[in-house]
Amino acid sequence: MRKTATTLADGRELIYFDDTEPYTSGAATRELRDRRDLDPVAATSTMRYDVLTGEWVTLASHRNSRTFLPAVAECPLCPTRADRPATEIPAEDYDVVVFENRFPSLARGAEPPATDHVDGDDLWPQRPASGRCEVVCFTSDHDLGFAELPLPRVRTVLAALVDRTRALSALPGIAQVYCFENRGEEIGVTLGHPHGQIYAYPALPPRTEALLRQSRAHHARTGRVLLRDVLDAERRSGRRIVATTEHWTAYVPAAARWPVEVHVAPNRDVADLTELRDPELEDLAALYLDVLGRLDRFFDGVGKLPYIAGWHQAPVEEGRELGRLYLQVFSLMRAPHRMKFLAGSESGMGAWISDTTPEAIAARFRAIAPGPVPS
Repeated sequence: MRKTATTLADGRELIYFDDTEPYTSGAATRELRDRRDLDPVAATSTMRYDVLTGEWVTLASHRNSRTFLPAVAECPLCPTRADRPATEIPAEDYDVVVFENRFPSLARGAEPPATDHVDGDDLWPQRPASGRCEVVCFTSDHDLGFAELPLPRVRTVLAALVDRTRALSALPGIAQVYCFENRGEEIGVTLGHPHGQIYAYPALPPRTEALLRQSRAHHARTGRVLLRDVLDAERRSGRRIVATTEHWTAYVPAAARWPVEVHVAPNRDVADLTELRDPELEDLAALYLDVLGRLDRFFDGVGKLPYIAGWHQAPVEEGRELGRLYLQVFSLMRAPHRMKFLAGSESGMGAWISDTTPEAIAARFRAIAPGPVPS
């Protein structure tokens, strides 16, 4: 793989990750000039403290004007070619590309709010949302989903995520790095091109805060790491195991919330993607495609299931010793073409009600014969 960095017309960083010739050998170089006349988007991201929950809420009003489901001919994630408007990628073709989001929820150099507290009241602290958001384009092919990528390309995507996790974790003020993919309009995607995102948070998100709270209590009682014990317990039980390999275990968690959900965890204790070894990454690429293939066969007649796939990584500093890497893949679809809406109990009170059981989810995953892995 060859990595080539450049900047876009408005100063945002863009990085090519190439796995094909003539670029991998250096026989050719990527187009490094963005010829657009592009003004930077003024990021208005701020964070306000919700005193009722103890959580930070990000306000990013500039995102209301971001690109929304454009026609294929106007897709900003496709390559720049003569027959289409200039896009975010100034090249006629590409393998994998990562660039700073033009409409970021968290923005480097975000302007601080006028005061440290809303209305000058100590009850509501506020701060700039000064993290970073990046877009990961998996392929130049607009119609090719992640699950349809050839195995070497999945390996390149994983290498890009490793690279960006390492780089973003080293930035000042970053608490955690989260790599994820949203697929399907039902999930809320605004661009149809196959892509993922990376958020570098300036504060630990609520889910991580809750996990650390549980992990600290578990460690105080047992002296052990909670996520390690969870994986060991799932492997002992076997009832919710979906697939295992030399280096990884895919399982449905015992208290799964979503109608379709699976976690993929390394058998060895690692904090984040940067600690994975080459054999583990090779093994993961094949298992990832296996899991996504099963996802698309979960409901008869659905085809491409809408899903969210996200890498839960250990915090950069606070609580890192209690963190452990795992991938969470889940869908909001509860039956063919019927979505689970987070209504009164879930949205209003945060009290989850599942429409199925983890054991039934796992049984369905196991019953689906693995499809062929692209070569």
